[in-house]
Amino acid sequence: MTTTDPSSTTTTDPVLTSSEVTVTDDAAVKRAVKATMLGNAMEWFDFGVYAYLATTIGKVFFPDASGTAQLLSTFAIFAAAFVVRPLGGLFFGPLGDRIGRKKVLATTMIMMAGSTFAIGLIPSYGSIGIVAPILLVIFRLLQGFSTGGEYGGASTFVAEYAPDKRRGFLSSFLEFGTLAGYVAAAGLVTVITATVSDDALVDWAWRIPFLIAGPLGLIGLYLRVRLEETPAFRQLTADDDPVESTESVTGRLRETLVTNWRPLMLCILLVATYNIAHYGLLSYMPTYLSTTLGYDESHGLLLMIVVMLLMMVGITFVGRLSDRVGRKPLLLSGFVGFFLLSLPAYLLIGIGAYVTIFLGLAILGSLLLLFVGVFPSVLPALFPTGVRYGGLAVGYNIAVSVFGGTTPLVLTALQDATGSNLVAPMYMMVAAVVGGITVLFIPETARKPLAGSPPSVSTRAEAVAVLRRPNVTPVQSD
Repeated sequence: MTTTDPSSTTTTDPVLTSSEVTVTDDAAVKRAVKATMLGNAMEWFDFGVYAYLATTIGKVFFPDASGTAQLLSTFAIFAAAFVVRPLGGLFFGPLGDRIGRKKVLATTMIMMAGSTFAIGLIPSYGSIGIVAPILLVIFRLLQGFSTGGEYGGASTFVAEYAPDKRRGFLSSFLEFGTLAGYVAAAGLVTVITATVSDDALVDWAWRIPFLIAGPLGLIGLYLRVRLEETPAFRQLTADDDPVESTESVTGRLRETLVTNWRPLMLCILLVATYNIAHYGLLSYMPTYLSTTLGYDESHGLLLMIVVMLLMMVGITFVGRLSDRVGRKPLLLSGFVGFFLLSLPAYLLIGIGAYVTIFLGLAILGSLLLLFVGVFPSVLPALFPTGVRYGGLAVGYNIAVSVFGGTTPLVLTALQDATGSNLVAPMYMMVAAVVGGITVLFIPETARKPLAGSPPSVSTRAEAVAVLRRPNVTPVQSD
C-alpha cells in the first residue's frame, strides 16, 4: 500500500507521491508473505510426496519392470513435469506482467492442487493397464505447467511488497514454505510407511498424501484472493501510457527475451547451479539412502526431516543477515562451501552410521541454507518491474527444467552406469564452480530499490529521509 497523504507533514517535509517512494502497509505485507508462503509449501509438498514415494509409485505404475527400471521410470515422469515448466513460465510469466500478479497466482494454485489431487485418484496398472502411467504423465505435466507460474510470481509478489531494508528477511519466508512443504511431505510419508504394511502402501495408502492437496489448495486460494495487487505493479499500471498498457503478452515476452537477455542468462545460471544442490539433497538423497546404503525409507526420511527442520530454524536468520552484509558474500560462501565440502560430506554419509550420515547431511543442509535464504530476494531484483514476473518465471523454469528436475534421474542413471557412489558430489562441485563465477557478475541489491520501482520503506519518517537525500528530487506541492 502506498500513501500520498500530505496532511501529516510539517512545513519542512516534502510531499510524498507514489512515484517517488512507497510506504508499505505492514498488515498487507504480512498477508502477502503468508499467502505466497503457503502456496510455495503446497507446491513442494506435491513434488516432495512424489519424490519420497518414488519406489512405491514405481511398483504401482510399472510392476513388470526391474527395481532399477521402476525407479528410472518413476524419476523420468518426475522429470517430465519439469520439462513443461518453461512452457508454464512462458505462458504465466508475461501474463502476470500484463494482467497482474494476483490473478495469475490464484490460477496456478487451482491448477496445482487439482492436478495433484487427480494423481491420487488414478487406478493402478493392475486395474487399467498402460492407461495408468499415461494418466500419471498427463497430470504430472499439468502439475508442472501450473508450477511454471508459481515460484516466479510468488517471489515477485513478496519482493514487490517488502521494504528495501527487509526484503531479504521477508523473502526468505518463501523458501521457509518450500522446506515446510518438504517436511510435511516427508513426515506424512514416514508416518504412512511406518503404520501400514508394504502391500497396503502399494494398494491404497500411497494415495493419501496426494488427496490431501485438494483441501490445502482451497485454503491457499482463499488467502490469495484476499490479497491486493503489489504496490510496484499498481504504480507501473498507473504510470503506463494507455497505448503501451495494451501491449500483448507476446510483446511482454519479446521484451523479456530480447531486451533483458543479460539478467535472464544470469538468472538461468544461478538457478541451475542452486537447483543441482537443492534437488540433490532434498529429492535424491532419500532414494540414495534407501537404494544405495540399504536404509529403509522411514529411517532415511527421518534423518532428512531433522535436517530440514534445522534449516527451517535458520533460514530467516540467513535472510536477515543478507539485508545487513549483502547477498553476494553469502552466495559466494555457499558455492565455495559446496566445492570444498560436498565430497567429504558424501564420504561421511557413505560410512553408513547414523551419526556420520547425519553429519554429512548437516554439512550439505547448512550450505544449502545460504542459497535458500538469499535467492528469493536476489532473483526478482535482477529484472525491472515491467518484465519481472516474466523474466523470473522464464529463467527460473528453464534452469529448473534442465538441471533441477532431472537431477535425481541423472544421478541415478550415472550411478547405475559407473557403479560409483560419488557421482552426486562431483556433480555438485562442477555446479559450484559455475555458480560462484556467475555471482561475480550480478549486482549487489541489498537495501536498494527494485529496478524500475521507487524506494520502498516501512514508515513515513523513512520516506521523508529518502526524499531529503541529495540524489532525490521531491515533488513540490502546488
